[in-house]
Amino acid sequence: MVQGICQLSMVPVRKEPTHRSEMVNQLLFADTYTVLNEQTGWLRVVATHDEYEGWINASQHFATTPKELQLLQSADRAIAYDLVCTVPGSSTPVLVTAGSTLPAFDGLNFRLGKERLVYNGKAIPAEPANLSMIEKLTNRFLGVPYLWGGRSPFGIDCSGFTQVVFKYLGVALKRDAYQQAEQGFIVNFINETKPGDLAFFANEEGKITHVGIVLKDQQIIHASGVVRVDRLDHFGIFNTSTNKYTHQLKIIKRLT
Repeated sequence: MVQGICQLSMVPVRKEPTHRSEMVNQLLFADTYTVLNEQTGWLRVVATHDEYEGWINASQHFATTPKELQLLQSADRAIAYDLVCTVPGSSTPVLVTAGSTLPAFDGLNFRLGKERLVYNGKAIPAEPANLSMIEKLTNRFLGVPYLWGGRSPFGIDCSGFTQVVFKYLGVALKRDAYQQAEQGFIVNFINETKPGDLAFFANEEGKITHVGIVLKDQQIIHASGVVRVDRLDHFGIFNTSTNKYTHQLKIIKRLT
């Protein structure tokens, strides 16, 4: 079984083994994965953190051994907090984005394979955090453009946004909105919501296609065009700029 680790800022994960295929996900720096099978110049992989599958280009694959992978997963880890931080490497520098993992981080140095690297930005320990941080964490992504399959400050989709934010809170979310809706506990009424709850929205067929994070005062932050804050009520998301409802509320879940 071949295993790998992302050593680039991010690696696009595609639906089919071609550059023309849609990007369905991204591996962030230090994300690990298992190779399922190969096709000329492409590898089908499954990400360790959420078991999401897709194709990456073989030129962006960096193999790791099971022993090295075990050490990375067992060591103390932190999560990059700065939106972007340049990390000098042995050959070329890497732009490490918010939400990326820093294995064996001691406050300045971290380990990637046999290499010791320096991270000069701010990082948060990978452990359960207080939900009082939710507004501070989410606001860092305000204005980030929407990008289907994205998980970084250069472009992010709705479920990628919630997944990265909850990573800081020690909660492992699945990748897609409909998968995330299967996690947690139901909140029955809109007036019972708390900051940090996840609100899910359905299309005309009733399928869950969108997710956002509930804030105080019945507001919601979500990736729709850009990461933005709108009003939330029992009907759904109300855009005050257009005076229209944009998403129909389906269910609200509490993760912590």
